[in-house]
Amino acid sequence: MLKAGFIGMGRMGITHYSILNYHPSVKIVAVCDQSKLMLKLLNKYLDVLTFTDYEKMLEECEIDFVVISTPSPSHVEIAEVAINHNIHTFVEKPFTLNLTSGKETIKHLEGKELVNQVGYVSRFHDVFLQVKRLLDADLIGEIKNFRSEMYGCIVLKNSGTSWRGKTETGGGCMYEFASHAIDLVVYLVGEPDKVAGSVLQQVYSSGVEDIVFSNFIYDKGYSGTLMVNWSDESYRKPTNRIEIFGKKGKIIADLHAFKIFLKEPDESKGFKQGWNTRYVTDFADSVRFDVRGNEFTRQLDYFVGCIEQKRTDNISSFAEALKTDIIMEEIIRDAAISLAADEVAVESSPILPNRTKQLSIWEKLLKLIGR
Repeated sequence: MLKAGFIGMGRMGITHYSILNYHPSVKIVAVCDQSKLMLKLLNKYLDVLTFTDYEKMLEECEIDFVVISTPSPSHVEIAEVAINHNIHTFVEKPFTLNLTSGKETIKHLEGKELVNQVGYVSRFHDVFLQVKRLLDADLIGEIKNFRSEMYGCIVLKNSGTSWRGKTETGGGCMYEFASHAIDLVVYLVGEPDKVAGSVLQQVYSSGVEDIVFSNFIYDKGYSGTLMVNWSDESYRKPTNRIEIFGKKGKIIADLHAFKIFLKEPDESKGFKQGWNTRYVTDFADSVRFDVRGNEFTRQLDYFVGCIEQKRTDNISSFAEALKTDIIMEEIIRDAAISLAADEVAVESSPILPNRTKQLSIWEKLLKLIGR
């Protein structure tokens, strides 16, 4: 029986707790949180030790693995302490807001047989798992172009001083929302060699971006676009969609189904020439305990399975997640450079009128160039 500890009992912490509380190989023994009300409820209804100091919990409790669901800036800091105690670690996304710290944390894992994973659930979704298998099987041939999109009605007013409205606390469409669409690209297609033409736009927010756009360029000769908007009222629920065009056909996939167009039939895989549609209900594998979607349970069961099997080749490891963090940083820098060039062009133009200097997010973006 693996003994588990939890750090952070917000929305995601409670979700992960619910899933692992019914895992046959897991016993939750300790929880750390800053909310006195949460700890009071845990003490009253559950047989777990409670703490407000995570270092004390990791020091005093015999724990095999820990689930970290705290605010984004603290992820790496807490993971470092867990690693120093030889504890397997699951961290909510994003992995880090500071690339230097993230790289150092991964270095500390060298020589340690510790399972580490970041909560990018799209890698464990039934549809995208199928798409990954078909791409690996060369169904659509050499990839030439793709489009990764994500839309939702997450932010429909100014987040102000809340964590969603501050870049330094992991707020903004980039870290909270676009990270999923970017990570899906890394998983299915690979990380780009360059990003270009990046644009960050505001709809309702004043201190962070609501829309993320970028072009991904690959040395192998293909390219793709990223389009993410978390302020789109036309979507009732978050929608994740990817379209991949190859020499032999293309795949269009979302959370509900995938469609494949093939120039020639592939009978060995069960696909005819032309359009083929497969709905998630046609092939989804059931999970032992469903909360919010199969992918949430599947990712945690995979994490536990890696620990039990002593496997460190995790498909959503810290190293894999850092690739997404690097891309996000590059998009921010690219957008800032483009904005700076645009400002210079407008101010020096004898035709165009001078514009009022844009504040908040744009100033922050320009500062990032020197980071």
